[in-house]
Amino acid sequence: MADPRRRRLRYAYGPYDGGPDPLAPPFDIRSAMDEIGRDVMEGSSPRQAMQELLRRGMENSRNRTRGLDDLTREVWQRRRDLQRDNRLDGTLQEVRELLHRALDAEREALGNEDSDDARFREMQLDALPNDPGGAVRELDEYDWRSSEAREAYEEIRDLLGREMLDQRFEGMKQAMQGATPEDVERIRAMLDDLNSLLANHAQGQDTTRQFGEFMAEHGEFFPENPQDTDELVDLLAARAAAAQRMLNSMSAEQRAELAELSQQAFGDPRLAQSLAQLDVQLQGLRPGEDWQGSGRFRGDNPMGMGEATRALEQLGQLDALAEQLAQSYPGARIEDIDLDALTELLGEQAAVDARTLAQLERELQRQGLFERAADGTLQLSPKALRRLGQSVLSDVVNQISSRRGERETRRSGAAGEATGATRPWAFGDTEAWSVPRTLLNAQLRKAGGDTRDLDVTDVEVIETEQRTRAAVALLVDTSWSMVAEGRWVPMKRTALALHQLISTRFRGDDLALITFGRHAQTVELGELVGLEGAYAQGTNLHHALLLAARHLRRNPDALPVVLVVTDGEPTAHLEPDGEAYFDYPPSPYTLRATVGELDKLSGMKATFTFFVLGEDPRLAAFMDDVAKRCGGRVVTPTLDGLGAEVVADYLKTRRT
Repeated sequence: MADPRRRRLRYAYGPYDGGPDPLAPPFDIRSAMDEIGRDVMEGSSPRQAMQELLRRGMENSRNRTRGLDDLTREVWQRRRDLQRDNRLDGTLQEVRELLHRALDAEREALGNEDSDDARFREMQLDALPNDPGGAVRELDEYDWRSSEAREAYEEIRDLLGREMLDQRFEGMKQAMQGATPEDVERIRAMLDDLNSLLANHAQGQDTTRQFGEFMAEHGEFFPENPQDTDELVDLLAARAAAAQRMLNSMSAEQRAELAELSQQAFGDPRLAQSLAQLDVQLQGLRPGEDWQGSGRFRGDNPMGMGEATRALEQLGQLDALAEQLAQSYPGARIEDIDLDALTELLGEQAAVDARTLAQLERELQRQGLFERAADGTLQLSPKALRRLGQSVLSDVVNQISSRRGERETRRSGAAGEATGATRPWAFGDTEAWSVPRTLLNAQLRKAGGDTRDLDVTDVEVIETEQRTRAAVALLVDTSWSMVAEGRWVPMKRTALALHQLISTRFRGDDLALITFGRHAQTVELGELVGLEGAYAQGTNLHHALLLAARHLRRNPDALPVVLVVTDGEPTAHLEPDGEAYFDYPPSPYTLRATVGELDKLSGMKATFTFFVLGEDPRLAAFMDDVAKRCGGRVVTPTLDGLGAEVVADYLKTRRT
C-alpha cells in the first residue's frame, strides 16, 4: 500500500482575494505621467507639475496614496484637536483641590478642640493669602493638627516637584511617586552635576570624559541614551523650550502662581533654583530653539505641567512636520520629511504614504522622464513625451472607435512596405505575423512554466507603412483667446496625438508643428507641450502659412497636408520687414495677405482642413469662404473631440 504521505500534492491557484494585492506596485507610472503631462500642458513647469502630483497624491484601482496636502491637513487637524480639547492649568487645579482638602480637614480638627490655641490657629488659616502659591508658602512652617491635612499638604509639595521634573525629564512624574528625601537628594545631585557639565561645555572645554562619568552616575534619568554632550543638550533644550512655551501660553496670573509654587517643590527651593540655572544654560547653548512661542489651549481637559510641556513639544513637532510637508522652503526635498515623527504623530499609514510619494518621485527621475534644458530648467524628456503621446493617442483612438466602429490606426499600414518593426497583435489587425518573434515569445513563456504551445498573447505582427509619404503642417492658434476660453490643453493634446501617430505608424511622414499668435514659429513637440499662455493680441495665420509652405517645399515628393486649428479670424500679417501688423476688426490688407498665401499653397496641391473652435459667426463665414476657395473642409469639433477629429481627418487624407 502506498504511503499517503508520498502522494503528490495538488494545488489550486486563483486570484488573490485577501485584500489589496501585496505584490501590486504602490503607484502607476503611466497615470503619474498623464497627470504631470496635463499640468505641463496647462502651463506648469515639469518641476511644478511633479510637485503638484506629490501634493495631490495618487489613486489606482486598489488603493489611494494620500498626497502631501492630505497629510498636511491631518497635521493641522491634530494640532487643532490638541488645543481644542485641553487646557494647561491642570497642576494649578490639582494644587487648589489638595489645598482645599488640607484646610477643610485642619479646620474640622481644630473645631473639635476647645482651646485658645485652636482658635488662634483658625485665625492663622483665615489670614492665608488668596492665591495658592502664597497660601502654600505661608503653611511651610505650620504645625498641622490633622494627619489627613498634613498628608494633603505634603502631597502638594510632592506633586510640584514631580511635575517640574517631568517637564524636563521623560517619565519622572511616575518615577518620583512617593519620593523619599534620599531620592530628592539624588535628583539635586544629578542637577548639580548636569549644570557643571553644561557650564564646562559652554566654555569650549572637552567634556568627553566628564560626560562619560555623568552618564555612568546618572544615566538612569536619561532613557534616550544620548551618546555625547551635544546630544544631551539637544534633548534637554527641546524639552526646556517646550516648557517655556507652555509658560508663555498661560496667563500672567497663572505664571505668577506657578513661580511661587515652584519654590515649594519637595519642600526644597534649591530644586527650583537648579532647574532655573539649567534653563538659562540650555537657552545659551541652543538659542535657535523656539523659546518665545506659545499656543492657545481652550479645552476642558486639564493637563499637568509635564503633560502640558509634552503637548507644547508635540505642537512644535507638528509645526515642523507641516513645514516639511509644505515643501515651500528653498531646496526642499520630500526626503526631508521626518518619517519617525510622522509615524508617532499621525500613525504608520501616514509614513507609508509619504514613503510611497518619495519612491514615486525617485522612480520618475530614474526612468529619465525629465531632463535639463540648456538654460538649466527641468523639462519633459523625449521618453516622457512619447509616454504622454501614447496615452493621449489611446484616448483619441477610443473616441474614433466608438464613433465609427473601427480602429483606424491599426489599418494605417495595410498593403504597405514593412518598416522592420513588430508589435503585439490586437483585435482588428490584418498585418502578417512575424513568425520569429511569435515563436520566441512562446518559448519564453513556456520557460516560465506555462505548458501551452501557443497563445494569442505570443503573436506579433509586422508593422507596415504606406508607400506614399505625406508632409503635414499642423498650424495651431496660440492667441490669448485660446487660453481664456479653455482651448489651450485640447490644442496641445491634439498636437501630441498627431505627433505620436505619425512617429509610430507613419514614420516616413514629416510633421511640422507651427504655432501662431502675433507671430508664428515652428516648434518642437516639447516646446509646444510646455508653452505657457501669454497675453498677446493677434492671430497671424498669414505667417503660419508662410512657414507651412516652407515645410512643404522641403518635401517635394510628399503629399502636402495642412491642418489649421483656430478660434479667431486672421487679425495680423507679416510685413516685408519682418514686423507683424495687427488690426481689429481684421484689416483688408491682413485678409488679402492670408488668402494670397492660401492660394500659393493650393497651387502646391495641398489639402486643407480647418478646425474651427467656438461659435463666432464672422469666423465661421470667413472659414467657409476660404475652404471653398482652396477646396478644403471646415470642421467644428467640440473641445473634447478636437483630437479625434484632427487624427481622423489625417487618416482619411492619408488613405485617399
